[in-house]
Amino acid sequence: MGHGRKKRRTHVAPTQEDIEKTPKSLVVKSGNIGRTVAELVSDVRRVMQPNTAAKLRERKSNKIKDYVAVSSQLSLTHLMLFSQTETGTNLRIGRIPRGPTLYFRVNKYSLAKDCLRLQKTPHTSDAEYKTAPLIILNNFAGEGKGKELKLMTAMLQNMFPAINPSTMHLSEARRVVLFNYNDETDMVDFRHYTIVVKPVGITKGVKRVILSTNVPSLAGYSDISEYVLREAFASESDMEDGPESAVTLAQDYVGRGNRKNEQRAVRLLELGPRMELKLMKVEGGLCQGEVLFHSYLHKTKEELEKQARVRQIKLTQQARRRQEQESNVERKKGTKKGNSGDASDEDSAADDDNDDSESEAMSEDSTGRERKSRRAADDFGADDYEGDTTDDDNSETSDDEEGGEGNGSDDDDNEPRSSSNSRPAKRARTNKSSNGSSGSVKSGSKRK
Repeated sequence: MGHGRKKRRTHVAPTQEDIEKTPKSLVVKSGNIGRTVAELVSDVRRVMQPNTAAKLRERKSNKIKDYVAVSSQLSLTHLMLFSQTETGTNLRIGRIPRGPTLYFRVNKYSLAKDCLRLQKTPHTSDAEYKTAPLIILNNFAGEGKGKELKLMTAMLQNMFPAINPSTMHLSEARRVVLFNYNDETDMVDFRHYTIVVKPVGITKGVKRVILSTNVPSLAGYSDISEYVLREAFASESDMEDGPESAVTLAQDYVGRGNRKNEQRAVRLLELGPRMELKLMKVEGGLCQGEVLFHSYLHKTKEELEKQARVRQIKLTQQARRRQEQESNVERKKGTKKGNSGDASDEDSAADDDNDDSESEAMSEDSTGRERKSRRAADDFGADDYEGDTTDDDNSETSDDEEGGEGNGSDDDDNEPRSSSNSRPAKRARTNKSSNGSSGSVKSGSKRK
């Protein structure tokens, strides 16, 4: 019966606090740029992986405030913005959301594909981009360096996550980003490398056997010693991998045979891109604010004091306008509430007027119906109208139009009695006897 797999992984998932402390950058382009600059933006995004938006699709209409608006949701800390003008290519590196901002002029650059094309055996792997690169700052510190270099050093260093050698895994160190400052030209060289370790103290043929995954063909040799000794001479790369450049691996490293406590030579293979940057100016805000440094414009102490006073006046005016806007918004909200209350009072008054008009219309309708009923009674010949119908059980209709003979005169005729369940009488007349009893209605006889 088989046994379950033993847990050998010691990787600890990062906590939420570690994730929040990790700097995240956003590499974008602004305005109309060429195809080569667009490829340079893609290469720089690949360098900043995995703590960047590798598949970001920005629009030409996007402004800096749009990126600042989403920075809090994405936990962005730095913004790298490429642009192109008639004079050349520019790069702005700013701290989100309040600055400062470094303005660079890109004097020269080479794409990653051009750097790989120069190598005989280019080395590329997607696994190298799963961890953040290490950063190396060379020749930035020293006497006589200005404050702008100190600010640039802190800005570049904070763009990449910090490492803790006591807790860091050696297999996570796969790439290196190098910034080298040249004192003579005041230029900053940007390079991107991958870390490769190789065995030392062996010939090129043996090294090829160890590093290769395929078994070499020995068909042209009578003995394996011929294959080993035929390349016993040292090449230029072997001279670089001498004992003085060898290190002892403290942990297991990626690659075949790279075990703990083994002697290995560390080499750097360039991945690209390359850039040659020149610092033009430094602003206190994010692409705005006070100019802290300018490579061409130098102001006196009086001009700097005047600039500071003007900036303070502008900030005071902005605060006053912001306060006025907030007071106006509160006043409009109060006015809107008052208008809503007045509108409700007007609606109730309008409802009362409508009720009065409806009651007047109903009274007028009832008066009109009474008038129409009176006219209908007059048409039937009733002297005193008391109802709309007559009693058919006590009266009968007579055909007076044909000239019938009656028992009484027309002057003694009384109006018919009404009943709620009978139909209106058609000029029916009744004759009363001498003793007051009602007589029967006789129909008129035909003339002989």
